[in-house]
Amino acid sequence: MSDQTIKTDVERALGGITNPRHGRDIVAAGMVKGAQPGAQRSTGSPLGSGRPATAPPPPAPPTPDEMPSLGKVLAISSGKGGVGKSTVSANLAAALARDGHRVGLMDADIYGPNIPRMFGQNAKPEVQGGKIHPLEAHGVKLMSLGFIVERDAPAIWRGPIIMKIITQFLRDVAWGELDYFLVDLPPGTGDAQLSLTQLVRLHGAIIVTTPQEMAVGDSLRGAKMFERVGVGVVGIVENMSYFVCPHCHEHSEVFLAGGGSRLAAELGVPLLGQIPLQAGMAALADRGEPIVVSEPDSPAGLALRELARTVVTRTADLAPAEPITAPPASPPVR
Repeated sequence: MSDQTIKTDVERALGGITNPRHGRDIVAAGMVKGAQPGAQRSTGSPLGSGRPATAPPPPAPPTPDEMPSLGKVLAISSGKGGVGKSTVSANLAAALARDGHRVGLMDADIYGPNIPRMFGQNAKPEVQGGKIHPLEAHGVKLMSLGFIVERDAPAIWRGPIIMKIITQFLRDVAWGELDYFLVDLPPGTGDAQLSLTQLVRLHGAIIVTTPQEMAVGDSLRGAKMFERVGVGVVGIVENMSYFVCPHCHEHSEVFLAGGGSRLAAELGVPLLGQIPLQAGMAALADRGEPIVVSEPDSPAGLALRELARTVVTRTADLAPAEPITAPPASPPVR
């Protein structure tokens, strides 16, 4: 079939389409110009070929890097907010530093960065030689969005921006040589968690929960997310396990007991520690004083220091997670 015949057939077909504004067909109205039968579609499929254009394949997920200078890279995560994950992260980092380890703590909770307050730091980090220099408190190197944005500035950002921030915190900060690099993640299984696993090869994840079943169920989903992307769960930390009376030192179970143990058993991982509720602990955190520093021999201080020693033992032989080359399959939608 000649190009002229194809052009005539196309114009005849388009001539049957009427512009409702003035009642004339779109060819007579001069709305179709320069039709070239030999032209190519932008998708690469020639006119008249009869072959549907194929969409380009989706880009492969980024391959996470191994960063040996960071030491053991551990994600501190939970499926639910309000379980004290940042408190555990801050005190675990401070306790590791207290025991002589070189420690970095990255606050990846973009929407609610609390690490600056918990360490009593609010200065702007300096940039030297193209690198951001972390702040330091209680022997721990720190980086948080809270050091950069104003205290009342909400982070109204989508996934790509979150990934850029986490990338910058990992690669553009002068962390130096570390033994442990802890990442305090936001609650849930969203952009921050996925971005982290795509950027750096983690040695494992520590899951924080409280004893009640509502928190345990959400923490289970958080742990399963790490398993699906090839990151092992080091163990479970049960926070607010019991209350210690400051007067008689009696233990009282404020919540349903045993949630952390049941979660650890279901996942086949150890219960790393049980941290008690303690009067005055929140006030210390607000003043930027981790309890392992200010009251190391208190019930919560002792439990958190023991947690740090357990983490050192449990992670001693861990290798970084192998990258997954394809994203995990999603369950069918019914």
